[in-house]
Amino acid sequence: MSAALADPSKPEPLTAAEAAVLFRPLSGENALVVGVSGGPDSVALLALLAEWTGQGRPRLLAVTVDHGLRPEAAQEAAMVGELCTRLGIEHHTRRWQGPKPQAGVQEKARGARYALLAEEARGSGASAIITAHTADDQAETLLMRMAAGSGLAGLAGMAPRSAVNGVVLARPLLGIEKRRLVATCDARGFPFVRDPSNDDPRFTRIRWRGLLPVLAEEGLTAPRLGQLGHRLARADEALDRLAARALASVPAGDDSGTRWFDFARLCGEPEEIVIRSLGLALAAAQDGDAQAGVPLRLARLEDCAQALIAAAREGRALRRTLGGFRLSLAGNGVLTLMREGERRRGVHPATV
Repeated sequence: MSAALADPSKPEPLTAAEAAVLFRPLSGENALVVGVSGGPDSVALLALLAEWTGQGRPRLLAVTVDHGLRPEAAQEAAMVGELCTRLGIEHHTRRWQGPKPQAGVQEKARGARYALLAEEARGSGASAIITAHTADDQAETLLMRMAAGSGLAGLAGMAPRSAVNGVVLARPLLGIEKRRLVATCDARGFPFVRDPSNDDPRFTRIRWRGLLPVLAEEGLTAPRLGQLGHRLARADEALDRLAARALASVPAGDDSGTRWFDFARLCGEPEEIVIRSLGLALAAAQDGDAQAGVPLRLARLEDCAQALIAAAREGRALRRTLGGFRLSLAGNGVLTLMREGERRRGVHPATV
């Protein structure tokens, strides 16, 4: 009698071997801070990391942030602490102090959480923060940014490795669906909690989360959205390199703090390259400006670049302001960037 076939609709737990491949890029870190909320994603991440780091790899510190938004949060943090004791992992609980905002709670709580995790990392000598963002989280992020009108950089989604508050932030589970992490917890008998705010339709992310099953029925699954994000990230990186190369190839100069370059010659490139090159030029002009930092919206960069392209091709002069600079295009196609004085804003060509 043949063995029963596995149910293809039933998610398989993540194996230690799979986790070892996912965690391999972390093996060079001296110590890791893992954010553990008590939900299935972070509990599965904690369990898998504990097993992996138990083989002599980086030292592990688990940190739970109690945002002080729900009375159950303290008990949930204690549950995580008990699990860490069971796993032989050091655990700290940090609390978000002070009055809580009436609007934008999730976004501000996220900022506070990362600030506290970064503080723990610096205090413990850890070189990286590890979070349990999944393929589902990546899909939600992609959909939200698409609705907001993001450019390629935004639609690339969350990066597997970036930085937050000056500390490396790694997301090794971005390619793993949440249901596999739930299955991992169930298979290992690890308890987890479900935050009721994850079902609250007042939050934008939660509304998009509710649409994912409907989209999946039409083939737009979380893994496929994640694959799209990866491809867009690849294209974005290539376009940035081409833009930098194009900008470096045209005559340019810096006379007494006033930067200029041959914009008309640059207009021989595709429009996307010209837009990115203008953004790169503005970003370079702001290097070292302590007052810079508020990003410019991509739509403003596109509008300005398109107006300059049209003027350059017609051989006419044009003046615009953008990112705290006065942009003066001469009839000969030379574009000059001059500061507006105290009116300064940051700029990045990929910002939404």
